[in-house]
Amino acid sequence: MGVATRELEQFVHAALSRGESKQSVLAALTAAGWPEEQAVDALDAYADVSFPVPVPKPRPYLSAREAFLYLVLFATLYISAYHLGSLLFDLINRAFPDPADPAWRATHAASSMRWGVASLAVAFPVFLYVANLLGKELARSPTKRQSAVRRWLTYVTLFLAAGIVIGDLITLLYNVLGGELGARFLLKVFVVGAIAGSIFGYYLSDLRREEKQP
Repeated sequence: MGVATRELEQFVHAALSRGESKQSVLAALTAAGWPEEQAVDALDAYADVSFPVPVPKPRPYLSAREAFLYLVLFATLYISAYHLGSLLFDLINRAFPDPADPAWRATHAASSMRWGVASLAVAFPVFLYVANLLGKELARSPTKRQSAVRRWLTYVTLFLAAGIVIGDLITLLYNVLGGELGARFLLKVFVVGAIAGSIFGYYLSDLRREEKQP
């Protein structure tokens, strides 16, 4: 923590202790030249509750047990999403065969489908179990949402899902401009967009619900 940040936190704590409102403290800080975002972050460290002294909010923390659970959760999510997409791709290839495909592709597809089914049969139930376990813990203790590992992995997942959706749209537009729009291609684009988009939408809405909570 830098000296400037420490001075900011000390000032905010002292001002709130004297009964100043957050709005007046924010106005004073911005008038003094502090960036509004930095001032708001310092003020958000304290809860809006009636008490003689400022009450700090829970801060992000690191727990080895939760790190293990969230790593398992997101790892099984990635495995499930990848192999679901791979399995659907293989089914699309079978439904819409391309005469130009080499003969070995059929054998490879059979092996790929077995891997997809086996991976989903193991990884997806583990994902559901860990998600249910963590969901119950968050319901009992909402402060566990401050887990640093949970936040980091959530944002990494959002980044990966957003990147895949953007790449999917770029690929679609590229083929549209080239006039190459077969049924097999469109179905594959839809599969990638649906899987990545669903993951992105779910975790983005989860973060937004968290932000709305007091």
